[in-house]
Amino acid sequence: MLKNPHTNTLQNVARSLLGTFMVVAGTGHLTFQRREFQAQVPDFIPLDKDTVVLLSGVLEIGLGLGLLGLKGRNRIRLGLGLGLFYAAVFPGNIHQYTHHLPAFGLDTDAKRLGRLFFQPVLIGWALWSTGALKSLMARRPNKAAARR
Repeated sequence: MLKNPHTNTLQNVARSLLGTFMVVAGTGHLTFQRREFQAQVPDFIPLDKDTVVLLSGVLEIGLGLGLLGLKGRNRIRLGLGLGLFYAAVFPGNIHQYTHHLPAFGLDTDAKRLGRLFFQPVLIGWALWSTGALKSLMARRPNKAAARR
């Protein structure tokens, strides 16, 4: 992991936008979008859907605030954690698609399917904007050196 990761201006702006998005989305979990977020909780989750939505909302607010405020190696760790979070909630997007559940204006299967392709974009955004992607790439062994 890089000791002093540097992110450029574009990454900083992208991270700030993502952090703001996460705080707004987390607030939506707790208030005006609770029912819509419940549509994404898969049936195999052994908790009450509202409880899952509330807990994930608190987590999203925390992740968003972290994106806005953390520096250095902690920012990289947060980027990795956020990437894992986006991967963990992906089954909810699949659930919404496979069960034909309208929420967030996704009222057709085509729209719900399109949303599935946005999740990898969010993962990449989280990793790139925090410097985590650069850190991961720096840890990869150099292929040329490995052939020697």
